[in-house]
Amino acid sequence: MNEELNPETEVLTGHVKWFDPGKGFGFVVASEGGPDILLHANVLRNFGQSSVADAAEIDIVVQQTQRGMQAVQVLRIDPPKIDTQGTLQDLEGADEATIAATPMEPARVKWFDKGKGFGFANIFGSADDVFIHIEVLRRSGLADLLPGEAVCIRAVDGKRGRMAMTVSSWETAIAEDLSQSQKAAE
Repeated sequence: MNEELNPETEVLTGHVKWFDPGKGFGFVVASEGGPDILLHANVLRNFGQSSVADAAEIDIVVQQTQRGMQAVQVLRIDPPKIDTQGTLQDLEGADEATIAATPMEPARVKWFDKGKGFGFANIFGSADDVFIHIEVLRRSGLADLLPGEAVCIRAVDGKRGRMAMTVSSWETAIAEDLSQSQKAAE
């Protein structure tokens, strides 16, 4: 981050207590303790995501307001450290190296129903739908997807068709791609 922080702000690390995209907000708990920190959907959208998974690790810039501590900028989000291995038969045996070697494909969310625990996206240039399971979304650090949202997907051919292994926001995927390109050039 190259911009100077307002002297009335500070950077904190913590985890997402909960976030509800429908309500447009959630709360973060700082690692060092203290009151819950409001995370508004607009602040999350400025980071390039419409949702964030509960228990995701997060670095945020916060400031004190009349209503309490509020996040004013998201700096980093890491998926929650939860063991979801074996929850999806189609992904059994897919280790981190296999997933990382799978090409990232740009896609648009067709629909996603958090209550049902799944949805579908369309890869640009393909008529095939890609199945997205809620556990893949959580493991990717997201809690929900909106119809029409631009995402990047790493997908495999599963037993019942194409299935997402990871999902990331378009902005996050572009930033990661640029970072990897810069490292490769060094």
